[in-house]
Amino acid sequence: MKLSTSYRSIWNISLPIIIGSAAQNVVAMTDSIFLYYRSEEDFAAIGFVAAFYIIVAAIGFGFSRGGQILIAHYTGRDDSRAVGRAFFSTVYFELVLSFVVFLFMTYGAYWLFALLVDSDVIFYKSLEYLETRKWGVFASYLGVACIALYTGIARPVFIVVDTVILAVTNIFLDRALIFGMYGFPEMGIAGAGLASTIAEFVALVVFLIYMFFDRKNRQYLAGKLPRWDKRLIREIVGLSVPIVAMSIVGLGSAFFFFGIVENFGERDLAVTNIVRIAYLILSIPAWGFCTGVNTLVSYFIGRGERYNVKVVLWKTAYLCLGVSLVMGLPIILFPREVLYPILGDERAYLIEAAYPIFWVLLGILTTFSFGSIFFNGLIGAGQTKKALIYQTFCAGVYMLLVFAVVRSGWGNLTAAWSTEIVYWVLMFGLSWRYFRKPRWRSLRAQHSAAASSVAPASNEEIEQLP
Repeated sequence: MKLSTSYRSIWNISLPIIIGSAAQNVVAMTDSIFLYYRSEEDFAAIGFVAAFYIIVAAIGFGFSRGGQILIAHYTGRDDSRAVGRAFFSTVYFELVLSFVVFLFMTYGAYWLFALLVDSDVIFYKSLEYLETRKWGVFASYLGVACIALYTGIARPVFIVVDTVILAVTNIFLDRALIFGMYGFPEMGIAGAGLASTIAEFVALVVFLIYMFFDRKNRQYLAGKLPRWDKRLIREIVGLSVPIVAMSIVGLGSAFFFFGIVENFGERDLAVTNIVRIAYLILSIPAWGFCTGVNTLVSYFIGRGERYNVKVVLWKTAYLCLGVSLVMGLPIILFPREVLYPILGDERAYLIEAAYPIFWVLLGILTTFSFGSIFFNGLIGAGQTKKALIYQTFCAGVYMLLVFAVVRSGWGNLTAAWSTEIVYWVLMFGLSWRYFRKPRWRSLRAQHSAAASSVAPASNEEIEQLP
């Protein structure tokens, strides 16, 4: 497939990914909304434990991003055989990884939660949710490997269909298992975990059936299953480990935020969860554009067209900001009108308490749109180690600010949320500074120089693959 830097090309690639990347956000948001109607304790607990499980999901997604970058790189070089090998290597590694993570959730989560949570209610409800939710890690990790293939070859349309199936299944089962409807047992927060797990397995089975009958991908998947390729898996791991570390650092800082906000009390934790629901909705476009820009940047580098990278980064950032504001302004300006139909009036006081923080989200969305796109451009260029250094620094500053706000006498929830603006401003500044280097200038005169160095320094081994 021939890609370009036009807004239309960026949109055609990013839109299905935007919808598809919403999978974990949709699951977490659905669980939160149904538990909101059950009790304030369940609602507060799901805010904490869902933040933990999103980190778990992000580990699998991060390793799949290494596979996606390789697949997009080989697609740019028109090497379908290498695309297939990169996909199966990603699948093999994700299978092993899912088993390791499952063991940690089974035997290690208790001790981790004990260190972070003060409330006995939140602690035991979080463990209750995780007991049924942990089984979904196998479906989740295999699913992101399939998504990596279709994203890397720039054919992400079916991801939309599969995400809709996931969301509909999860909504139905949440209602049935949390409240004990349609003949199902009433399981409360454990039912939310089981519903999400079953929904992920259903979505995976549907995706595998589609792949089996998809004729267009047979050029990549034809023939016998390839053997365990240690060299290729090392390449995937080499690209992915910094990405996974970035996910852990980024989402770990969010997990830290939820843990320390609990010091304000269960009521403020519930208010934060209201804001988190809005943030989950509003961040969907940005994360979709981020995944899309990974593919675009890696594709153009694979074709030796470095001069197109900055062009596509700025255009994607503008698109991301526009879509985010179109989605976000109604929630920010009219939260009562938008959220009441979703959350109802039972705990309307939580929406009222969250109202000042919605204005902070406007600043977060603006800085997020530029910071996340340029930062993911860095990842797509193969500069994952440099990106990890940037993110670790920014996350460290962010957590120090959050800690200072929460522990200070003047600190409040609005001030704590405002620190995220600083985080994204720093991320954008550091990433933008990297792309100011001469080799990224958008001048066609540099085409010949760019073609002579197809991949960035960190991708030298990738170029040596047969």
